Amino acid sequence: MGLYEQLLERERSGKPISVGLVGAGQMGTGLVSQVAGMQGMDVRAIADIATERAHAAFTAAGIVAEQIVEADNATTADEALHAGKYVMTRSADLLPKLSGVDAIVEATGIPDLGARIAWSAILGRKHIVLLNVETDVTVGPMLKRMADAAGVVYTGSAGDEPAATLELYEFARALGLDVVCAGKGKNNPLDLTATPKSLEERARKVGASPKMLCSFVDGTKTMVEMAALANATGLRPDKRNMHGLEATVKDLTRVFCPREQGGVLSQSGVVDYARGIAPGVFLVFTSKQHRVVDELRYLQMGEGPNWVLYRPYHLTSLETPLSVARAVLKHEATIQPTHGLVAEVLTIAKRPLRAGEQIDGIGGYTVYGGVDVAAVAREEGLLPLGLAQGATLRRDIEQGQPMRYADVDLDERQTVVQLRRMQDQMLLD
Repeated sequence: MGLYEQLLERERSGKPISVGLVGAGQMGTGLVSQVAGMQGMDVRAIADIATERAHAAFTAAGIVAEQIVEADNATTADEALHAGKYVMTRSADLLPKLSGVDAIVEATGIPDLGARIAWSAILGRKHIVLLNVETDVTVGPMLKRMADAAGVVYTGSAGDEPAATLELYEFARALGLDVVCAGKGKNNPLDLTATPKSLEERARKVGASPKMLCSFVDGTKTMVEMAALANATGLRPDKRNMHGLEATVKDLTRVFCPREQGGVLSQSGVVDYARGIAPGVFLVFTSKQHRVVDELRYLQMGEGPNWVLYRPYHLTSLETPLSVARAVLKHEATIQPTHGLVAEVLTIAKRPLRAGEQIDGIGGYTVYGGVDVAAVAREEGLLPLGLAQGATLRRDIEQGQPMRYADVDLDERQTVVQLRRMQDQMLLD
């Protein structure tokens, strides 16, 4: 039985999947409205530090104000849920404690908060869907192991580029095709010095958070997403920060192919990104089977030796309910770091930084993300970006320089730091 039929059955039985959401920003609000038009699923609780955002997300989805209850403890919240009400709260830690919630979606983009909520959800035996890829690339392998042990699903979200690209990857590999390169298009001009302030007006025009937009423009989000894809597939960055060349869809097979074929890659089986094909995702593949090559030419896929699969869209949080449904109904993940840490997201100075400064995190004024093979990052002692927020510099760092663990004092109170230390030990054992 497919997902749609299973959701219809949940609707008919009067037991729709009950979803808790952490973060009622642009992504979270879109998710709530998408679910409102679905069968067999309902977003019943929203946690946001600004409860007016949670309230606005509910009302935008057609929930009347009289049905929305504010709660600050599990007893009040569960009573409201069982009475058919909708709950908003300032406390993200409350959602994993609610018996009236089947799965939690974490959509803040903050690595430490994502780690804390995922850990709490797993301990509370709730399925956890991360729209927070930043958490996944930092401590995803540890969270996956914990979820497996607890009998719940830990997963990234459908609609994000890593999951959309993974669909192409699994299609190709299931057919026995050889993957040359998989990746995404980048639709924002790359500006490594971008700040929330410099993007304030642009963010206002498009209705986005300046900090979130900054994480796209300075390239951080691309590095994070391709690291997640690497960890899910075993594909590797070809070089630090990848190639990121300009290309049209027709160009992909001649640009993202091995050097001996006229391309830029030093090896096959890599992740990368292209500027000029956004918002799509792509996969370049080849085949050693002569009859398959003939068939691909007959099907007008091109002359080869490489061909491209291209998906010209990804619907971000509007697709997230599919991941919730797969987790609850089929006990399946959409995307996980099944290969452990293949790639690491690095912390790079956005401007000259001085000893004693505190790092403000992703989409901010001090650092941006790069990417490299995890083994290289480990050898060089490079600092994962997901641990950087709140860290204090021990020495001066020049603009464009990757940071090392030895350069900072981490905020040891953070859940993400504690989980990362556990994960590093786990990967060594």
